[in-house]
Amino acid sequence: MKHTGMTLLEVMVALLIFAITGTAVMKAASEHLNSISVIEEVTFATWVANNRLTQLQLESRWPPQNNVKGTQELADRTWHWRQIVKETTDKDMRAVEIEVRLQADADSAITNVGTFVTRRANTSALSRSPGE
Repeated sequence: MKHTGMTLLEVMVALLIFAITGTAVMKAASEHLNSISVIEEVTFATWVANNRLTQLQLESRWPPQNNVKGTQELADRTWHWRQIVKETTDKDMRAVEIEVRLQADADSAITNVGTFVTRRANTSALSRSPGE
């Protein structure tokens, strides 16, 4: 008499393979969801920093203030930004960096965005004719 089918050992090995595969798939899915959350935070933080840099470009204050802090509401969260201004070799130019955090006392920023700002030219001097 010949028996067909799988032995208990074969079934146990097959279950072990499925369990390991399932665990690997769940871990990969979890890491993917976590990375999407991080990308979302960095994107929103970058928008906050870019908004602050745009506001800075529109201000007429020279030189820009260093270590200015503020908050902005975006995506149902309060984002904390800090403005860092550094001198450059050109007296009419400053390097400005905006750091953005979700908590004001967080050790590291979610993102840093930087640009250079220049002193605005005196428009009244430009509108004068050469003989004046």
